[in-house]
Amino acid sequence: MRMKKAAGPLAGVFGLVLLILWSGGFLEKKPVGPDTALTMQVEKRYPEAPPTATAERTEIVDWYEAVGTVRPRTETQVEAQVTAIIKEVRVNPGDSVTKDEVLVVLDDRQLQSRLEQAKRSMESAQAGVDQAAQAVQAAMASFDRASSQYRRIKSLFEEKAVAESELDQAEAEYLRAKAGLEEARKGHTAAQASVERATEAVQEANIALSYATIKAYEGGVVTERDADPGDLAVPGKPLLVMRTGTNIRLEALVRESLIGKVRPGKEFPLHIPALDLTITGVVDEVVPSADPQTRTFLVKVTMPDQPGIYPGMFGRLLIPMIKREAVLVPPQALRRVGQLETVVIHDPNQEGWRTIFVTTGQANATAVEVLSGLHGNETLALPVSVAGPDSGSPAEEGADG
Repeated sequence: MRMKKAAGPLAGVFGLVLLILWSGGFLEKKPVGPDTALTMQVEKRYPEAPPTATAERTEIVDWYEAVGTVRPRTETQVEAQVTAIIKEVRVNPGDSVTKDEVLVVLDDRQLQSRLEQAKRSMESAQAGVDQAAQAVQAAMASFDRASSQYRRIKSLFEEKAVAESELDQAEAEYLRAKAGLEEARKGHTAAQASVERATEAVQEANIALSYATIKAYEGGVVTERDADPGDLAVPGKPLLVMRTGTNIRLEALVRESLIGKVRPGKEFPLHIPALDLTITGVVDEVVPSADPQTRTFLVKVTMPDQPGIYPGMFGRLLIPMIKREAVLVPPQALRRVGQLETVVIHDPNQEGWRTIFVTTGQANATAVEVLSGLHGNETLALPVSVAGPDSGSPAEEGADG
């Protein structure tokens, strides 16, 4: 009984709702699609002849982007050749230096001491040479006397004027003088060798002393400083890193399937994202060994001199892969509605403008590839500004969502 009483009021309410919906036009059957609302907006916002562009169907190249790093063509590590305490470091990263400019000064007191010792040893060796020369002269005089005496006694013995014993004695004196001369000459030779060794020691000490002042082997730019005054400089420990010369290179990793396209002497585009710069480089070297973990080859490409490019910057080596047809449109012709991308094209059948959804691919500053939605040769409307409160452009509508 209660259900019958409640059914009457519910039916009345339902009927009233249907009447309101019908009067508002919500029950009319209208074809509604993704472009319906957007087409209405375009008709309101676009004039009869907006600025236009054409969707161009053309042949493009797919590029493989090998990532790499800008590095100097020649990089020098400045190291000490002797062990000593660092007194001065006269340069800092970024400083430009010239050939033979002083970079680092070491404590040279110990090296000076070694040089003085070597000089004293050379003086002593020279004195030994003088003594040996005097000994040779004395031995030579003794030998001359003994030789003269021996010849005289031998002549008298042949004339039977002297006994054989005197001849034997003169001969013995002669042989002793001869041996003494040979010994004196050997001593002189040894003394001269000592002088030569002492001279070389002095030269070596001078060279070691020169190592206390570290100079630039050639002009360049200091890129790293790894030492300060008070540090101990030892051979093999880098003190500074310098970029010598003006050439720089992009060292990029290229996958093994494309290494056949890369050969020394070939030119490829290089892109430096930080500068939004694309330049042409020449392959200088391909390391003939792949990394077994990444299966990539190291390729070194020489870059032209360009302001603003510094070692350590990120870059890409662009290698052409295949050519294919694609539809390109100006970036200004695209607008975004949330996550969707649309363009406004001229519809010759309806003699008006309509909005269609597209999918885009690669893009640069002048063109965007359209993967789907356009076939090419369509006329596209570019953004315009129309006076009035409802004015706007596709780009502006897309920005507002």
